[in-house]
Amino acid sequence: MQAPRVISLAVALTCGVLMGQSTDIPLTGKVLDSSGSPIAGARIVTAPSRSTVYSDATGSFPIRGEWRFSLSKEGFSVAEVQLDPSGPREIVLAVAPVIGVVTVTENAGYLVGATSTATKTATPLRDIPQSIAVVTQSQIRDQLMMSVADVVRYVPGISAHQGENNRDQVIIRGNNSSADFFVNGVRDDVQYFRDLYNLERVEALKGPNAMIFGRGGGGGVINRVTKEAGFIPVREISLQGGSFGNKRISGDVDQAFGDKLALRVNGMYENSNSFRRYVNLERAGVSPTVTWLVNQRTRLVVAYEHFRDQRVGDRGITSMNGRPAAVDFRTFFGNPNDTPVRATVNLGSAMVEHQAGRWNIRNRTQFGGYDRFYRNYVPGAVTANGLQVSISSYDNATGRLNMFNQTDVTYAAARHTVLFGAEAGRQSTDNFRNTGYFGGTATSILAPLASPVTGTYATFRQSATDASNHINTRVAALYAQDQWTLSRYLRLVGGVRVDRFDLQFQNRRVPERLQRVDTLISPRLGLVLKPVEAVSFYANYSVSYLPSAGDQFASLTSVTQQVKPEKFENYEVGIKWDVRRSLFLTMAAYRLDRTNTRSTDPNDPTRIVQTGSQRTNGVELGWNGSVTKAWQVSGGVGVQDAFVTSATTAARAGAQVAQVPRATFSLWNNYRVLSRLGAGLGVLNRSDMFAAIDNTVLLPSYTRVDAAVFYSLTEKIRLQANVENLTDRRYFANADNNTNISPGSPRTLRIGLTARF
Repeated sequence: MQAPRVISLAVALTCGVLMGQSTDIPLTGKVLDSSGSPIAGARIVTAPSRSTVYSDATGSFPIRGEWRFSLSKEGFSVAEVQLDPSGPREIVLAVAPVIGVVTVTENAGYLVGATSTATKTATPLRDIPQSIAVVTQSQIRDQLMMSVADVVRYVPGISAHQGENNRDQVIIRGNNSSADFFVNGVRDDVQYFRDLYNLERVEALKGPNAMIFGRGGGGGVINRVTKEAGFIPVREISLQGGSFGNKRISGDVDQAFGDKLALRVNGMYENSNSFRRYVNLERAGVSPTVTWLVNQRTRLVVAYEHFRDQRVGDRGITSMNGRPAAVDFRTFFGNPNDTPVRATVNLGSAMVEHQAGRWNIRNRTQFGGYDRFYRNYVPGAVTANGLQVSISSYDNATGRLNMFNQTDVTYAAARHTVLFGAEAGRQSTDNFRNTGYFGGTATSILAPLASPVTGTYATFRQSATDASNHINTRVAALYAQDQWTLSRYLRLVGGVRVDRFDLQFQNRRVPERLQRVDTLISPRLGLVLKPVEAVSFYANYSVSYLPSAGDQFASLTSVTQQVKPEKFENYEVGIKWDVRRSLFLTMAAYRLDRTNTRSTDPNDPTRIVQTGSQRTNGVELGWNGSVTKAWQVSGGVGVQDAFVTSATTAARAGAQVAQVPRATFSLWNNYRVLSRLGAGLGVLNRSDMFAAIDNTVLLPSYTRVDAAVFYSLTEKIRLQANVENLTDRRYFANADNNTNISPGSPRTLRIGLTARF
């Protein structure tokens, strides 16, 4: 059960009969959110007959003959309402704290009607002036997704970066980041591979939104929403197996203890190989959560996750003559017996929420402990005769402790939903890197390109430039926002955030202590025009900043200590349309400018100046939901041009940004053929893109086809078979640079069995 959202529910009734007449009279209700917007697609179940109707695009619904019903909608809390038939009335309820009476839930498939992530208040997606894509638990299950890279493949404007094949890394609207990851709206920025076993959904917010998320997020952010303990029993186990030794098991158990306390536990274990020779992984996670209804107005949610991931580091293949090298896709470069990648993550959080009339107070505290190590054998350039390839090596260890506390106070009035908030955080990081030496002195060796696997072990010690540092970062932020309904046709979303970001850097290699303090002011202004209830036209302006130390704090030096933060400005217009109750279309056009990037002074190569800049112009079209009762779709089209507008230290003006294709297309279809039989078909297309900013190595375009078949053996047991790359297309998925390129997987079969009991 997802985290309940605090909403206001207004139900307007018209009797049209005199007192004393039969109570079998029509009811006309209207479901609204806290800003006064109608909620389409809410599920209304009457009692005692248990008949079901849904609210239409205006939020209206008809009910005849019964006065008690429950209402539910993905993204909102479930409410039970008892109405008095004596005459017209309007009822305003704050339903989020009243969790103990929840008796009805609904799986909304691929469509989510509302989220609180983008505004920190429960707001319909169509009334948020920003491009947002939501991948639900249903879609994750249907496609047997197992990683963040799997999730973003059907999201226009986002692509997965190789991340040295030891971490999640994404490129959002032309901006590359390994740190813009959040869990339940709280920063989760260490470099590791995240799993999806305990998630309700994944939200991709595109464009800067520092007003909500703080520093970074120049292109956007990825937010994971975890499952919470609720009061609907859940017993589920999933088994998965398939090509290349894929083996995975996961479970989900939710149990209420009375009407005040509930416990939920999610767990996962996987042990799999890869189509790449010598590459394998083993990972496991467990995530218990407890929900306590302190009283009808207050609830407490405590959660914990222990997760570990171990795998063989794999930097892919090299390139030749401006293209990926013509070697077997399975070819491993280096020593596979000496490339461990390990990550151990412990996340604990507590959230308390209290409703006091029109006021809602929510406080969330999250602690994170991260221990990460990886060692790489890295393919380099091919020799001029095309026979040999250079291989180098290094390892890196990172330990980090995170603590964040967020407090949000929301006031809901007739025309305003006002938010006041504060965030305080501290991060303590240790970094240590070694260089690999072959034969005691050489930092690289040559291996035959036809057989680049080597049994040679490097010895590891620090070079003159390897990192050994300790970093403390502190953040203190205040923010305010108003969602103002100017009229039935016009709404305004405006806010500002002020961050004080204090970074203290201790270089342990030399007696050097550096400090950089930035005050970051991040505004956001959005306008929503609603000619009819089902359609929203919007315009948005937002700003975000990235401090000079970078998203992992590792690049602070005596030079960059003096450098101002990079600035990201986003101008966006768009349309959001509820075509029907269960089908949602979006279109956005945007310009994203990145300025204050570093450049070499043309008059003095030893100096750095902040004259570099980058721009991304783009258009996105997305679709999500049900075309018919039997046909669900998800996907979109993205067209973007990301280029350097003023020379930086890395590239000339006019260079195309690395790994940003000009065009992408995705369409996933799930069609219920019979009551127990369904089929899925997906198409992914990506145009050419460059592997690195120097634009010398091209990754060719490709089209990939995926397919699936689903069969329900019983009401509680489902069997599915998924095939990725059905046509066995040879393609290259992504890269880290010109000589570290990841081939795409060949045809892959996975079988999944899900049982509920």
